[in-house]
Order: sequence, then structure tokens, then C-alpha cells
Amino acid sequence: MTHSLDAHVKMVVKALIRGRVVPLLGAGVNLCARPEDAVWSCYQSDYLPSGSELARYLAEEFYFPDAEVQDLLRVSQYVAVMQGSGPLYGALRELFDCDYPPTPLHRFLAGLTPVLREKGYPVRHHPLIVTTNYDDLMERAFQAVGQAFDVVFYVADGEQRGKFLHQPAGEAPRVIERPNEYGGLSLERRPVVLKIHGAVDRTAAAQDSFVITEDHYIDYLTHTDISNLVPVTLAATLRRSHFLFLGYSLRDWNLRVILHRIWGEQKLNWKSWAIQVDPDPIEEAFWRKRGVDILDVDLKAYVSALKEEVDALPPVGEPS
Repeated sequence: MTHSLDAHVKMVVKALIRGRVVPLLGAGVNLCARPEDAVWSCYQSDYLPSGSELARYLAEEFYFPDAEVQDLLRVSQYVAVMQGSGPLYGALRELFDCDYPPTPLHRFLAGLTPVLREKGYPVRHHPLIVTTNYDDLMERAFQAVGQAFDVVFYVADGEQRGKFLHQPAGEAPRVIERPNEYGGLSLERRPVVLKIHGAVDRTAAAQDSFVITEDHYIDYLTHTDISNLVPVTLAATLRRSHFLFLGYSLRDWNLRVILHRIWGEQKLNWKSWAIQVDPDPIEEAFWRKRGVDILDVDLKAYVSALKEEVDALPPVGEPS
């Protein structure tokens, strides 16, 4: 590990202990620790697809006529227009309703609180983890370590369209009607997974929600102000935290929508970081404009460095 990466990792771990880092998970996290020569197929369940692989899957499934099949929004829009949102949601549910193994990143984030507790660190502020992914890997990683958690997810279609739902640990989802007054969430009590582009609900297909078509994104950009729609406790955390972008690229609409909806045109007030291998000059300039530093490091290696630093923390009361 280089000196600069070592110093960064120590800083991030300290902020994680204090509850001052919000990880933002993009589609690229599904490639974390995946073999480089592995070819994704919808007929296997070893790992989830990347964004481009999902686009190709939908293009083949619904006979998309264009040669360019890596644009997930365009392919999804075609499916919704030509066959309806029902078949699109059905195909997505069939793909995501499966027990994919959590990646090392999901396992690290889920295991953070238990490890800190075991070492005697007071956990006064549990993690807020934001994701644009539809899968339930983060939730199942929490379940695997016996950590209770809450899920807050966006509703893209239907009667509650444009609102967030809160699914407390072990309870049924409830609509967040007045975000500024909503008191049902507390990061002092347990972690929260905030799914800002919807989610698959493996217990009830009717509650599946996917921000995935061009129309969804237009609606999201023009009508959705996340800072006013998420509960006040989560909005406050978003405003006073570092952000750690994991699995994002400038080419991702997900990323640009997040930045636009949460932070508008302003730079982030807290230093933030993006983990991205071989960024091009345009991406570097884009991140700098937003006040985000790029770390050119493989995501698997980065997660490993974070885990090593946490594992090396001395128990409370012992000299460091």
C-alpha cells in the first residue's frame, strides 16, 4: 500500500467509526472480486451483472433493434414503450430474485459495526449506505452477521410514485408522507440502506420499484428533490458527511442524477472520494469540479485495505 493510500485509508476508517462517511454504491460494485475472465450469464447466480451487462440482457430478451445495446436507459425505455412496464418489471424481477452472494464490499460494510462493538468502540452513529442498485446484497450481508437494519426505498411507479417507503427491521413498509416530520428512523439505533432508485422486493412483486427508463430519469430529474423526500434524519446525515463513491463512472447516469438531485450545482462541503481505476481526464475534471478526489485503485484492493485497517484497530483501552 502506498503512503498516500495508507493515509487515506486511516482517515476514512476514523470517519467511519464516527459515522461521518456515507458509502454510495453503484453498479460497478457487482464487479468487486469477480474474476476478470468471468462471463456473466442470466443462467448463473454467482454474481450480479454490471450496468452494461444488464442492458445487453434486456436487449436480447426483448429484441432491441439497435446495434448499440449498452445504454440501459434507452433499452429499458424501448421495452416499456413497446411491451409495457409489466414485462420490463417481470424480467428485472426474474433476474434480481436470486440469492447472489454478497461481495467483499457488502460484507465489509455489514461487518463494520459488529467488529467495532467487539473491540469496545462505542457505536453512536450507525452507517447510512446509499445505493442506486436494485438488488438485496447489502440487506443479506447485514442478515448474515445478525445486524438489524432499516431500508428506505424510492417508489418509481404506481399510487405512491415519487415517494419513499420505510421498511423497519422485521416490519412491513410504510409510506413516508411527511419527510420533514418523520421520526421513525434513527442511525443511533441501527444502520439504514437508502435505495434511491428503487429496489426489488423479494417478498412481494407488487412492491418492486425500478428507476430504469428514460422517462423515469426525466421524472426523477425534474420532480424529485431527494433532500426534501428522505426523512429529516437521513437528510441531515447527507448534509454533514464525507461521501465515498464506489462503483461509479462519469458515464453512469446514476451518478449524475445523484449529484444533481442531492447537491445541485454546489461543491460538496465535506471532502469526498471516488474509487475508480484509470479515470480519463474528463472524469478527473468532473470529479474535481464537485470537490471529489479520485483514488486510482482497484475496488477489491481498496476494500481489502479498509478491512485490514479496521481489523488492526486495537481494542479500546489498549495502546495503539
